[in-house]
Amino acid sequence: MSMLKRRLDALQSMSGVPAEELDALWADCRVVRTEEVLGDWRGSDFDTGHPVHAMLAASGWHGKRFVSPREAHPLICRGEDGELFSNEELGRGLASLWDVEFRGEVTASMVYDGQPVVDHFKAVDGRTLLGVMNGKGVRHEGRYYFFVLERED
Repeated sequence: MSMLKRRLDALQSMSGVPAEELDALWADCRVVRTEEVLGDWRGSDFDTGHPVHAMLAASGWHGKRFVSPREAHPLICRGEDGELFSNEELGRGLASLWDVEFRGEVTASMVYDGQPVVDHFKAVDGRTLLGVMNGKGVRHEGRYYFFVLERED
């Protein structure tokens, strides 16, 4: 297990994760390109007090699916029947993938079709991405919403 993955796991086990720790982890991760993130991903996040955390938990959020650069499903959720589905209502549609500059680096990013939100991604290791949600009204008490994606086979 890489040092970055150990740091990520330690942060996910904490309550009240400091923004500075997530920012430092983000800075140490490797940028990725759109073609590297295609596929199905299982999602999780950090206990930071950000309201998106509770909203995703209530929705049954499972992860994300990147079919192609022009077809991204931002909110794959598990329904009451146990089946996975793309929650286009909650996500306000689908999304697309672009290489976008964020914090001075160009990295794979998902641009939502129906709302002013962009998720940026960097690699923790070959199977794990750190994501940060950016856009109008996304910051809570000055903090971004950070999350994790792990590749599903």
